[in-house]
Amino acid sequence: MNHPTPPIAEQRPHSFERHGIIVEDPWAWLRDAGYPEVTDPDVLGYLEAENGYFEAVMAPHQPLTDRLFEEMRGRIKEDDSTVPQKDGDWLYWSDFETGGEYRRWWRKPVKGGADELILDEPALAAGKEYFRLGALSISPDGRYLAYAIDDNGSERFEARVKDLTTGALLDDVIPGTLSELVWVADSSGFLYGLANDQWRTDNARLHRLGTPIDQDVELYHEADEGWRVSVGETQSRRFLVISAGDHVTSEVRLVPADDPTAEPILVRARQSHVEYDVEEHDGTLFIHTNDTHPNFRLVTAPLERPSEWTERLAPSDHFYMTGVTTFADFFVVEGREDGLDQIFLHRYEGGEATAIAFPEASYVVGLGDNPEYAVTTLRLGYESMVTPGTVIEYDVATAEQRVLKVQTIPSGYDASKYATERLKIVARDGTQVPVSVVYPNGFPRDGTGKLYLYAYGAYGYAVPPGFSTSRMSFLDRGVAFAIAHIRGGDDLGQQWYLDGKLEKRTNTFNDFVDVARGLIAHGFTSEGQIAIAGGSAGGELMGAVVNSDPELWGAVVASVPFVDVLNTMLDETLPLTPGEWPEWGNPIEDPAAFELIRSYSPYDNVRAQGYPPLFISGGLNDPRVTYWEPAKWAAKLRFTKTDSNVLLLKTNMGAGHGGKSGRWESLKEAAEEMAFVLWQLGVEG
Repeated sequence: MNHPTPPIAEQRPHSFERHGIIVEDPWAWLRDAGYPEVTDPDVLGYLEAENGYFEAVMAPHQPLTDRLFEEMRGRIKEDDSTVPQKDGDWLYWSDFETGGEYRRWWRKPVKGGADELILDEPALAAGKEYFRLGALSISPDGRYLAYAIDDNGSERFEARVKDLTTGALLDDVIPGTLSELVWVADSSGFLYGLANDQWRTDNARLHRLGTPIDQDVELYHEADEGWRVSVGETQSRRFLVISAGDHVTSEVRLVPADDPTAEPILVRARQSHVEYDVEEHDGTLFIHTNDTHPNFRLVTAPLERPSEWTERLAPSDHFYMTGVTTFADFFVVEGREDGLDQIFLHRYEGGEATAIAFPEASYVVGLGDNPEYAVTTLRLGYESMVTPGTVIEYDVATAEQRVLKVQTIPSGYDASKYATERLKIVARDGTQVPVSVVYPNGFPRDGTGKLYLYAYGAYGYAVPPGFSTSRMSFLDRGVAFAIAHIRGGDDLGQQWYLDGKLEKRTNTFNDFVDVARGLIAHGFTSEGQIAIAGGSAGGELMGAVVNSDPELWGAVVASVPFVDVLNTMLDETLPLTPGEWPEWGNPIEDPAAFELIRSYSPYDNVRAQGYPPLFISGGLNDPRVTYWEPAKWAAKLRFTKTDSNVLLLKTNMGAGHGGKSGRWESLKEAAEEMAFVLWQLGVEG
């Protein structure tokens, strides 16, 4: 097929020296000097030209894209709603109208009464190219709703307050928030955090209803520019929680919910590389921490002496404790045992813990919506690669599980048509890397099959082996789907994460390549028949592996990819950079970090060789991975690569890191990416 001529971004001489090394960057001009405002006509012209090229190349495949979109949409219940949940005197739930892009939020009295629409997202989003609801919080007395919205993708939210007794919006409007909204006990105000000029939340503030925002009280300010501040509350709602931290260290303060201007209680002063979070029960603090072991342990402390920690549950090499929630009569410990989700119930008085049992060999499970403190049942969320999302009610006294809802798939779903398995593939250093695979029955294991391989591999985020209705469009066309649980995530515990960051970062890239070769050895596919995908830090992964092993991949989708790693980590003026140094290293001060990042940074390592077909996306308003990272990468690839494979760059001109908003608009983008993959793999639509 003859494609239109792709745009070529001109090169403009630009270089800098660091640690005695000169780095050339002739596409540096694609970063608008006025960012976050992007007005440079040359920059906008290039991005628009790439978008035009994208549209022209994908135009012949629009029928496939449309077909995929309709398939995906047909698997989504258009008027879906959540299971109502009690919180105080009310039952709360949300739903979609048929055809609606956004949710509506409802409640009704527990004792009976009419349904009450408390927030109408479709009305708030009307006429906007982008809309996202951030925080949403009901006051303890049930009268007020505080919520925050972002209407351009910049992740700078505007907080507003609605009086649910009258339906009127209050005059209280707070622009520039970037946090949860947490009410004080008497419903007179709430805690929030403002984003500063560098898009960092370095504060916790108290707003009293009816008072000017310039009179809001700053309860805490963080001086370390690499740290972020967040606000929350304990499950008991007795305390407001002000947490500060970076990627490796944390520090928590508690504020009485009924006396929010009281002196905050510091639980324990920050200690480098020690993380902890806090719950409370009857004056005893329950502290989940990695102070003695990377897989965390549970300690307790009296509220009066919060830094005197006594071990309650010891750490384990095999059980990775991911969270602790205290309820009135018991507490819940969540974690993963050798990578598999587990939930345990513990009594405060001691005794054997109760493990909640689940039927499948591989699954995803966790606490669902449990807003109240004194409960006799728990809401759980459960799914697997072949089991749709399921809401379970667990009876604490009897251990009985009752299914409240199973995800409805209107076009039909038969789990028996698919099979799933969990493999362990040996990486080049001998480490066994788990891989979750799902495929249609009858999938060939002779190397002739097509495979879609996904991974993230950073920040200790474990990709759950869960259910996806969109994925079925691959499976029903005979394409297998796999998730590589590579180092850099915490799939097998905190050490798994530590083994994929900083000086061990290249383990992440090597694991991914070795998983792909292992799947070939297992007969799932062959070289050049593997489509791969990743976003953000997973997009960095895509950039690294197309540089190192381009021949393996038949198609690559890199969404908002973090590929200009060296330049970004050298620029402390960018919003995220100082807080990212514990994850990647600080190349400004550390020559070894500079050399290591320079050795793998995808943009810096593009070279004259053949590259697989690439679909790259970015967002003009993205504050996390700035638009120029994918743009510069695409420009350099176009100039440098020696093949004739298609390379597409699509920049959302009115969206941010998450792409377009709304469930159908985002589904259209997923359909575009899938159409590209199927086209490149030669799979009939």
